[in-house]
Amino acid sequence: MNNENLNSEWRKVAAAIYRKPVDAKILGSVEIDVTDLERFISDKRKQGVKITPTHIFTLAVARGLKDEVPELNCYINRGRLVKRDHIDAMISVIIRDEQMSSVKIPDADTLTLAEMTDILNEGVKAARSGEERKVMRSKGLISRIPWPFRVWLLRLAKTISIDWGIPIPSLGLSKSSFGSFVVSNIGSLGLDTGYPALFPLSNVSFVMILGGILKKPVVINDKIVARRVITLSMALDHRVVDAQQGGKLFRHIKKVVRNPEILDEKPVFREKEIKK
Repeated sequence: MNNENLNSEWRKVAAAIYRKPVDAKILGSVEIDVTDLERFISDKRKQGVKITPTHIFTLAVARGLKDEVPELNCYINRGRLVKRDHIDAMISVIIRDEQMSSVKIPDADTLTLAEMTDILNEGVKAARSGEERKVMRSKGLISRIPWPFRVWLLRLAKTISIDWGIPIPSLGLSKSSFGSFVVSNIGSLGLDTGYPALFPLSNVSFVMILGGILKKPVVINDKIVARRVITLSMALDHRVVDAQQGGKLFRHIKKVVRNPEILDEKPVFREKEIKK
């Protein structure tokens, strides 16, 4: 698969029409029954594997990008769609006093659920001990710059690192600083649902939000029963993503939720060519 195959006529036009990500945003959400998934999580925790819904949904998305919708593992560079070499996940986490940080999971699509859990948990510990990633530590430096110079600096940093594709090591910024996608669990903050922003410096094609898990009436076999339901929401960069691809990813996630045990095994992928 080469970059020419990614750049259809529409993609070239879309890259010129839309700015990133001010007006190039698609929003979508889906409710998923996680009653059985919560039992799976409970059983795993009893076995000593301290997983949460965040681990499962992040791994499901990473594998979906590899095997089902590789079109989403792309970014815009100088008006052209470029495929990433790796699928790295960025997970927003609470570190201390409800402050947010992030943990990057390299090559998330190649991991098992146990491996994902160990890497994320170690990353959270490091962030809480003050060992944050350079791009997160730079927040303090930038926040001390007076207005409007702060705005000019950020716009310049975006132009250099994202639009031109030139890394800025001092700020920890590059075309892949935030990985392929971002996951944030706002349910842990007491919110049932929400729609994320597409942070301009992130250069990701979408951000996924996990809402709170609520008991809701669900129709199963023509009967109304109480089930545990989570709302997944996404903001997608329309220059890279179509609604069709977002729907395909949601369907893949639902399949994994019904069969979470597949995440215990090393993945075996089939390569798919991206259509022009």
